[in-house]
Amino acid sequence: MVLEKRQEGLMTEGPILKQLLAFAMPLLLGNLFQQLYNAVDSAVVGHYVGDGALAAVGSSASLINMIVSLFMGVAVGGSVIISQYYGARDNQGLHDAIHTVLAFSGVAGVLITIVGALASPMILQFMDTPEEVMPLSVLYLRIIFLGALPMVFYNMGSGLLRALGDSKRPLYFLILASLLNIVLDILFVASFGMGVAGAALATVLAQMVSAVLIMAVMVRTEEAYKVTLGEIRFHWDKLRAIIRIGLPSGIQGAIVSFSNVLVQSNINFFGETVMAGCSAYIKIDGFVVLPVMSMSMTLTTFVGQNIGALEHERVKKGTRLGVALGVGITLALTLLLQVGGVLLLRIFSEDETVIGYGLQMMRVLSIGYCLLAISHCLAGAVRGVGLTRAPMVIMVLCWCVARVLWIVFIGRRLESLPLVLAGYPVTWAMSAALFLLYIWKVDWIHYYERKLKAA
Repeated sequence: MVLEKRQEGLMTEGPILKQLLAFAMPLLLGNLFQQLYNAVDSAVVGHYVGDGALAAVGSSASLINMIVSLFMGVAVGGSVIISQYYGARDNQGLHDAIHTVLAFSGVAGVLITIVGALASPMILQFMDTPEEVMPLSVLYLRIIFLGALPMVFYNMGSGLLRALGDSKRPLYFLILASLLNIVLDILFVASFGMGVAGAALATVLAQMVSAVLIMAVMVRTEEAYKVTLGEIRFHWDKLRAIIRIGLPSGIQGAIVSFSNVLVQSNINFFGETVMAGCSAYIKIDGFVVLPVMSMSMTLTTFVGQNIGALEHERVKKGTRLGVALGVGITLALTLLLQVGGVLLLRIFSEDETVIGYGLQMMRVLSIGYCLLAISHCLAGAVRGVGLTRAPMVIMVLCWCVARVLWIVFIGRRLESLPLVLAGYPVTWAMSAALFLLYIWKVDWIHYYERKLKAA
């Protein structure tokens, strides 16, 4: 069935810059509040429990990202397929794809819970986590993984709404959940003295609220994307398409996250104080890269819808504008970071040594933020046409293989923290160069059209 009326959220006509900004701003605010989850956990435990607890929470982040990235990467495939059906106004294809993604979400949430709970101690040992913070790290991770199912459903559901052009309601629900997380963090950790367990429990409860709200919207709506709970199942043709597009992104995310686990293990090698300092800055780093992550996701939706409508010139213009916006905003934030870095680090710790190590990480990573912006924005645009293997190959080659080789042969061998951290900007530069070469040499714009003709 083909939709006749103009659909809300379509970005296939109208001023491109206005549409990119209108879509990206709620997405940016949503990502901002998403980042608050772990940042608040770290700030509260750092002040009320101590640097050991801060190190435990920080060292867990890369492991969580590694396990979740594989499944959430597949969600990229769902978003691309859904945005293309929406742009083409194919109601039945849209319905089947959405229910398939939700069926996948249920399976993924259960698997993440089981794998996370069982494998956490072993992987933390592999990461050279110091014995003094090991019990706290294991406890924090296991509670976090108990909330994997609502976490997956919220992220999948909000991704579906964004693919349909709605980035506002996921934002509203995330703001509510983030504020709830802050209140519960203070209550459980500061008032009840529950330590890292309280911080993890606060995060899980807040995620449950956001998941319930996002699913309620999709069940109660009368729009084309309405979810009928009894019809959530795998449509195998849609699942194959989603996995074909999304699995490379999932593999890429998991492998790149694994390289970050290796970086974290090398940071752990330098001891608890270095771990605490780097953990504090990693939370700040998450906020700095939010605009470019938001623009990357915006470009995926924008390109997906316009490719579905065969609007090739809009794809080219939108991609150029998206990259320019991502680089410009990232540059401005990088300059602000140089001025206010110390004040930001004091949110997490008052220890001058911890702050010093955080500043050291800031100075090294800030060298390459604009290069990271180019990589993410171009990757988002290329994914929007359904090409996910190229971003996977480039990012795995640069952000995993090259980064690990850098750490093994330069950073760890010379036992130098700055050299370990330099693996980030060096590999961001490599990926930016390869993405620019790919965009220049490959006819990626017409991939979707060629696929339609071959079908």
